[in-house]
Amino acid sequence: MNSLKKSFRSAPKYSIKWNNYFEIYENLFKRFKNKKITLVEVGIGNGGSLFMWRNYFGKKAKIIGIELNPEAKKLELNGFQIHIGDQSNPNFWKNFYKKVGKVDILIDDGGHTNLQQITTLMESLNYIKHNGMIIVEDTHTSFMKDKGFKNPSKFSFINFTFQIIETLHRRNPMIKKKLNYLSRIVNSIEYFDSITVINIAKKKLIKSKNLENNKLLRIFFDDYRFNKGDTNTNPKKINYVINLIKKKVSRRSYLYKIYENSLIKKYLKDIKK
Repeated sequence: MNSLKKSFRSAPKYSIKWNNYFEIYENLFKRFKNKKITLVEVGIGNGGSLFMWRNYFGKKAKIIGIELNPEAKKLELNGFQIHIGDQSNPNFWKNFYKKVGKVDILIDDGGHTNLQQITTLMESLNYIKHNGMIIVEDTHTSFMKDKGFKNPSKFSFINFTFQIIETLHRRNPMIKKKLNYLSRIVNSIEYFDSITVINIAKKKLIKSKNLENNKLLRIFFDDYRFNKGDTNTNPKKINYVINLIKKKVSRRSYLYKIYENSLIKKYLKDIKK
C-alpha cells in the first residue's frame, strides 16, 4: 500500500503541505483506504494534492476539488470533478451540496481566513456522512497578524471552535442546556499543529447517562471532595441498606456477602435501639 508521503512525492502536479501533516493524516485516514468514499478538498492550486489523494485512497474513492481559479477546470481531463467558487459565500456551498450530496471527508486548504474557514465549516456540517470528518488546514493563521489575517482575535477560527466545544458538553445532563444540532452531530474535535479535525458522529447523539457498577458497594464509598469521611454515619446511607434488605437479595448472590459486613451489622443495631 502507498504511504501518503510517497503519494505526495509521486504526484505529477505541484502541491505543498507541512511535513507534520503526513503522520496526522495517516492516522486519521487509514480506515478510509480502499473504500468507496467521497473526498472534497478546498484550495487545490495546480492539482498535485488531488493526485496524491487518489493514489493514496485507491480507485474506489471519488476525489472532488474546489478552487477560485477557473483554470483548475482543466483537471477534469485527469478524471477529477472540479467546482469553481468562493468558499466564503454560503450560496456557493448550498449549490455545491445540491449537486454533490453528502461527502465523507472535507479538507479545507483554501484561503485560511477566519471567514473562509468558518463559513466552510458551518455550511458543510450537515453534509458530512455519519462517521465522516471536516479537516481545516493551516489553522495557525488564527494566531497570525500579518498577511491580512488580523489575528489573534475573538473572531478567529480557533476561537470559533472553542464555542463548539461548549455545545458538545451539553450532552452531559449536569449541564442544564438543551442540545442543539451541533450537540447531536459533532462527536469530537481534535487539535494538532495547524490542523483542526471535526469528527461527525456515527449516529445522532443524545444526553449521556451516568452508570454505576456494584451499586451495593456505594455505601462504602466516601467522596472526600464533599463528605470528608463522614458518609458512614449518614442516615441516607442507613435507609439505603434497609431498602436493600427489603428486596431480599438472594443468598446465592455474591452481593449477599455485603450484608455480612460488620459495618452493616452495626447500622442494623443502631436502627433497633
